[in-house]
Amino acid sequence: MKSFYQIIALSALIGVGTACNNQPTTTATELAVPVSVTDIKPGSIEKVINTTGTLNATKKTVLNTEMAGKYKLLINPKSHRPFALGDLVDNAQEIIQLEDAEYVNSIGFDSKKLNLEITEQNKKKQQSLFEKGGVTQLDYRNSEVSYTNAKYDFEKANLLMAKMSVHAPFKGVITDLPPQTNGTLVPTGTAVVSLMDYSTMTVAVNLPEKYINDVEIDQPVRIMNYTLPNDTLKGSVKELSPAISTETRTFEGVVIVENPQLKLRPGMFAKCDIVLAKHDSVIVIPKNIIISGQRGKSVFIVDNGTATEKRITIGFENINSAEITSGLKKNDRLVIKGFETLKNRSKVKIVK
Repeated sequence: MKSFYQIIALSALIGVGTACNNQPTTTATELAVPVSVTDIKPGSIEKVINTTGTLNATKKTVLNTEMAGKYKLLINPKSHRPFALGDLVDNAQEIIQLEDAEYVNSIGFDSKKLNLEITEQNKKKQQSLFEKGGVTQLDYRNSEVSYTNAKYDFEKANLLMAKMSVHAPFKGVITDLPPQTNGTLVPTGTAVVSLMDYSTMTVAVNLPEKYINDVEIDQPVRIMNYTLPNDTLKGSVKELSPAISTETRTFEGVVIVENPQLKLRPGMFAKCDIVLAKHDSVIVIPKNIIISGQRGKSVFIVDNGTATEKRITIGFENINSAEITSGLKKNDRLVIKGFETLKNRSKVKIVK
């Protein structure tokens, strides 16, 4: 009987020992999330309007012949060859001549020039004699009349002769030069050359209605084109329309940009950033690390190996960056990589 009770007691002890050995462990080790951080430093940010438009030359013209004559394309003194597409010409530079001997003879240019010289000499002589009492005032006045008429005749001859040449009315670039054979007779009104001056250019832009009170004349503008990825040219707002389109809810503006090296070309597509304002010495962070939730916007900072979620308020922002007006301070260690899986008070390990 005693042996029976001993066996029962031993079985109970074994059962208790087994139950204790099978009890689950309640202690868990939290893994640290690898993150990259950066120390917040004061920076600058601009409030800008991003818009686009087409670049246009400020001056352009098509030059036509004013008289009929034999066509002659002149030699460009810079290239020592006939003028060609893309050549830069100076203001008043002669590009094309027309030849018509009968027309030139009818003008009598040389005789009118000689008559001007004679009448000028006679006027000076009559003036000298009049001052000495050698001729009457009428004689002197008649010499002035003769000189004035000769001067007008000579100026008219110059104007008629000028019609036999095609001159650039401004400094620009030849953009069209219709093919003509030297010596071919061309009629009056023939288009012979097109010029553009695009050392200064304009861009017509449409701006959202909400900026009607923000955009002002002379505000700075950055001009960019995809063919010039490393070049940004400076421009400014030149004109603004006070009217808003009822169809597009936008208003028109004109941006002017200096293009002294002719990097931009007429017809190019341009990206324009109109700078409305600028804040210096403020906290600026990348926009792509900002988390948006039901409670607002937030980011994570790290302190003593723990990530803390910070609610933030945004001021100025552009495509890549945002100004933080509250929630962060200088020298906070901002999480810029690995924040996607973080929760408030998560343990973190800082990696590069």
